[in-house]
Amino acid sequence: MVHHAAQPYGPADWWYVEGQPRTPALATLSAVDGSFFMSLFFFASAVLVPGSHRRHGTRRFLKSRLVRLGIPVAVGALTIVPGLMYAYYVHYRGYRSISFPRYFTDVYLGLGDKPADWTGPSWPDLQFGHLWFIQNLLAYTVLYVVCSRAGRLLGHLCRPTRTRGQRPAPGHRALLLTTAAITAATFLIRLKYPLDTWVPVLDFLQVEPARVPQYAAFFTIGVLAHRHNWLERFDARTGWVWLGGALAAVAVLFVTGADADCFGPGGFTAPALAWAAYDSALCVALCVGLVTAFRETVTRSSHLTTELSANSYGVYILHVPLVVTVQYYLADRGFSPVASWATTSVLGLAGAFLLAAGMRRLPGFRHVL
Repeated sequence: MVHHAAQPYGPADWWYVEGQPRTPALATLSAVDGSFFMSLFFFASAVLVPGSHRRHGTRRFLKSRLVRLGIPVAVGALTIVPGLMYAYYVHYRGYRSISFPRYFTDVYLGLGDKPADWTGPSWPDLQFGHLWFIQNLLAYTVLYVVCSRAGRLLGHLCRPTRTRGQRPAPGHRALLLTTAAITAATFLIRLKYPLDTWVPVLDFLQVEPARVPQYAAFFTIGVLAHRHNWLERFDARTGWVWLGGALAAVAVLFVTGADADCFGPGGFTAPALAWAAYDSALCVALCVGLVTAFRETVTRSSHLTTELSANSYGVYILHVPLVVTVQYYLADRGFSPVASWATTSVLGLAGAFLLAAGMRRLPGFRHVL
């Protein structure tokens, strides 16, 4: 929510609202957020996958994932995303205004002719927007099931003589090696696919290759954390050290700026290597540190926190249209970038939680949201 609220006011990324005043502080905030928060989402989701798979069995588990993940992606791609893209088409593309039904068929689905002066970001406009995470999570989950069944089959064929115990929780050495491995993979992939380059995989999966090493690594770590009980066994002292290092690195980044010449989005350059290393280190340190801080400080839940947690998935699905609506309303009203961002964050967050809570109480929606 906070990340998307900052999109028109800081980073140079494409967004549904353009031409707003910007500030480097929000560009740096977006860079910090982007370095870790989706990886943390993949980690938290993956922790729940093995237990659910074991309890329900493969068929019921995949069916439940298709309902919980597949339906929002399909419905969102036909309702939420085309609405957002139509607003962008009308306000910023400079073409003659057309009705939404015609836009949906001719431009969004690409059934009409592509304009000779098409301004993008892609043709046709059909995309999954922020729902790419749910789409990718479904793909990772299916891949986990395939690998799990393959591993079980190999285990039967190899006839192991003993059962392996739990692996030790990661320490400083393991975390450093993980950071180095993610850095190397990230740098290599960004040689061809710099940050903010999105590609369609199998003409369906919306993927940003530049961040796949982080996402895949943390999904895998989440699965291992469940199997070896790392969330309980991880040494808090290690987590606090990494959190301290992460906060120091964030402070340095706000001083230098994420758009400093020493950092680059990709290519065979020293700045690209520097950002791949800094980005990866922030990812590992913030994920490890924040999980540790949450475990050590949140000792009990309340009715409010339980309700907020239950609605968080719905908030992720529903928040972007609300955020963009507020951003459109604030455009050209003389607000500073920080004031616009703060207002959008507060109103979008409150509205998204209220909307998600209301929709989850409608018949049938609780099974999906």
